[in-house]
Amino acid sequence: MRVLIFFMMSLLTYEAQAQCRTFKLTSKGDTLNCTDANDKKRGRWKIHVDPIRGNLGYDEEGEFADNRKEGIWRKYNTMGDVIAIQNYKWGNLDGISQYFGIAGLERDESWRAMNPEKAFDTLMVEDINDENKYIPVIIPNDGKSLKHGTWTWYRPGSTGIVKTETYFLGKVKLPGEEKKPVDPIVKKEEPKKEIPKEVQNFEKKNSGKKVIKTRDGRTGG
Repeated sequence: MRVLIFFMMSLLTYEAQAQCRTFKLTSKGDTLNCTDANDKKRGRWKIHVDPIRGNLGYDEEGEFADNRKEGIWRKYNTMGDVIAIQNYKWGNLDGISQYFGIAGLERDESWRAMNPEKAFDTLMVEDINDENKYIPVIIPNDGKSLKHGTWTWYRPGSTGIVKTETYFLGKVKLPGEEKKPVDPIVKKEEPKKEIPKEVQNFEKKNSGKKVIKTRDGRTGG
């Protein structure tokens, strides 16, 4: 049985490597950092970033799909401590991302990924005031992520909340704003004045006739 399991795992590893133009192997024989024949990243990756211009270095790991980050990615400092857990879709941040400091969780961010292959996108988004309600929204798409949902900052070393901000598709929602957009004001037409029947008959009888001025005996300019 063990021989069969080892054979199957070896076969899967071989197939994965056969699809990669370049790759790395872990000490356990797992395939990492695969680049396919089209130079696109795919599968599980580990990336190291050196310190540069005052920015601290870090390592991150997660998966690529068609050269874009997909799913959960974890970021570590040079000591191996987790400093971020991020969620991706289409290579953009999507859903909840968490960021950590020495004392623990520092903040939660909420994002909505946009499909970079569409000029416009129709999204069924959760109403931030009603978690059981979803509404369709059509928006222009620049291929990036939009802030959407509640962002929370925590007091270091505790679960106490310092502040929160709520966003709806990239725009901050201020306290007291209406749950639903205000309907546009529709201008009502004024009722037409009814013309007396006698006046209608007079105008009809005299339509087309020339107006003749008469002198009434009055003087003046």
